[in-house]
Amino acid sequence: MTRTIHIKCTNNNSSKCYPLGTTLLEVAQDLQVKLPNRILGALVNNKLTELTYEIYHPKTIEFIDYTHPDGMRMYIRSLSFLLFKAVDDLYPGAKLRIEHSVSKGIYCEVHNTKSELNIQDVLEIGQHMHKIVNQDLPFIRREEETNEVIKLFEAQNQPDKTALLTHRGQLYTPYYKLDGHVGIHYGYLVPSSGYLQVFDLNKYYNGLLLQIPKRWEPSKLAELVIQNKMFDIFQEYTQWNRVLQVSNLGDLNHAAECGKAETLIKVSEALHEKKIGQIADMIDERKKNLKLVLISGPSSSGKTTFGHRLAIQFMVAGMKPLNLSLDNYFVDREDTPLDENGEYDFEALDALDIELFNQNMLDLFAGKEVEIPKFSFETGKRYFAGETLKMEEDNILIVEGIHGLNPQLTHLIPNESKFKIYVSALTSVNLDDHNRILTTDNRLIRRIVRDYKYRNYSAQDTLSRWQSVRRGEEKHIFPFQEEADVMFNTALLYELSVLKPLAEPILLEVQPNQQEYAEAKRLLNFFSYFKPIQPIEIPPTSIVREFLGGSSFNY
Repeated sequence: MTRTIHIKCTNNNSSKCYPLGTTLLEVAQDLQVKLPNRILGALVNNKLTELTYEIYHPKTIEFIDYTHPDGMRMYIRSLSFLLFKAVDDLYPGAKLRIEHSVSKGIYCEVHNTKSELNIQDVLEIGQHMHKIVNQDLPFIRREEETNEVIKLFEAQNQPDKTALLTHRGQLYTPYYKLDGHVGIHYGYLVPSSGYLQVFDLNKYYNGLLLQIPKRWEPSKLAELVIQNKMFDIFQEYTQWNRVLQVSNLGDLNHAAECGKAETLIKVSEALHEKKIGQIADMIDERKKNLKLVLISGPSSSGKTTFGHRLAIQFMVAGMKPLNLSLDNYFVDREDTPLDENGEYDFEALDALDIELFNQNMLDLFAGKEVEIPKFSFETGKRYFAGETLKMEEDNILIVEGIHGLNPQLTHLIPNESKFKIYVSALTSVNLDDHNRILTTDNRLIRRIVRDYKYRNYSAQDTLSRWQSVRRGEEKHIFPFQEEADVMFNTALLYELSVLKPLAEPILLEVQPNQQEYAEAKRLLNFFSYFKPIQPIEIPPTSIVREFLGGSSFNY
């Protein structure tokens, strides 16, 4: 008699018993689960799992598609492996490096070829990728003793992966095979290459741009948006890392184990200070006409500490900075716009009194004394408490807020009077040559630690809000990045290694019966590759101190 197990599917609230060893793909087909887009994976008891997973115990299953963050990551991981195979097929011995996200795609470089790839070369790589997609080759997952997996990558001349696995110290390691090619991707892949129907490949700067599907319309490509300033700041930090001989996590772990972490911290902090000083000098050169500095960036990007450090550099240059919060200019609660769910949309531009803000700015620039409004979040009302502000000739006004780069915010203020700065944690070190560290993960980890330490929020609380935060960023911040006069990368080469000992116990508090468990497990697995670094040498003015604690600034 065949033994069966009970399966519950939350997508269509169905339950059924299946023989042991039935795959999730077979369950989805049998239960006729229909999602808006093709099923890519599943959350099994709130843990991400691939569709080839075989069930042997009672499970609650939620199937996911590309619109789910985990589904999107599965697709992009698989697409990266597909690109690796195509490059290796056409250019044996070439080295593919997947660098960072930019222009709604992923920037990659190919090295060790006879000459730089041209447009025709990139077109041929893309065509070969589509050929592999049409062959519908399976992504086969294996798990073996780590020493044996290391030998596989040594045979393929991938020292970036052997270094990372060596430092991790795990007895067994999973990896994937695609038609004889071996890869490791620190997460699950889709079942086969046939799932990867939507992508494109374009020549981009010295490399190529892998275009990916739109998040909410996976049948269409995300439109290519030129982001020259964003690309330049990534390249600048990549060059700095090469000087430090750290481009992948294996290099960073090696430095931590060899007692070189202190030097990395000092040099990283010195580079930050130098860059902030350069930005202050740029503004000083324009101080005759410039009155307003606008700082914008996504959540947990370190805007506040950056603003404090910029103010210090202003004082070094003989300027006297003044600070003003956009929170003062919220409209009364009943005038706040509503979102698509009928809830107050406090992140909408129209949630601010734009006209009053512009008039106050113009009056301040004219030397007038202005009474600054205040806003009560308790009553949802604006009020005036007699607080005034007046600008002297050597004053410069710093305003921080998510709408700082939106031209509509300062539509009455002449361009020559304002300087716009975009601030974000643009992670410049990768796990290995084929696996990026997502900039959103860097910021999320910062926020988890900060929320727990200073706001009494659990990891579950922070994780549950994160997708809403991300939607707000996509709508109100990212479209205006290239409006910036200058960009500043707040990510520090060493910071995730320092945050690891703080973040791990917080993430371990998320329970298996909570929806956020899959994300907590993903981040814990991510941290398992890091060697911790002690924060002893981190100065009190460091941006990471805003999240780690021990800052000399008031927040």
